[in-house]
Amino acid sequence: MWQILSSLALQEGFTQMDYQMEGPGAVFWIVILGVVVLTVAGMWKTFAKAGKPGWAAIVPIYNIIVMLEITGKPIWWIILFLIPLVSIIVTFIVYHALSKSFGRGIGTTLGLIFLSPIFFAILGFGDAQYQRPAPAM
Repeated sequence: MWQILSSLALQEGFTQMDYQMEGPGAVFWIVILGVVVLTVAGMWKTFAKAGKPGWAAIVPIYNIIVMLEITGKPIWWIILFLIPLVSIIVTFIVYHALSKSFGRGIGTTLGLIFLSPIFFAILGFGDAQYQRPAPAM
């Protein structure tokens, strides 16, 4: 039975590739590229407002170090970002300190957690002014 079905499929021009799903399309990659560009631009402007080099937003580990400097957190916290699950909590703490450093509240912190590309752009391109690192918790 299987041989009959497979021979019919071959006669009809079907191959196994026809039944496999294709990868993400061009629209998906354009949206991803847009999100990345928005995030980098927002972080770049946020870093620049805080008196740090904007290009630090595109350097993988250095951008975390700059974020720690902006928020007044110790540089050794970079190690905490390497620990699974702990990194999530530390990210929440650093985002809250970042929003407080720009005179914002818990709403901006939640925005940075859940919609970071948009809220980094709001911090960077909006009217928020960098005040100083948030007081220690």
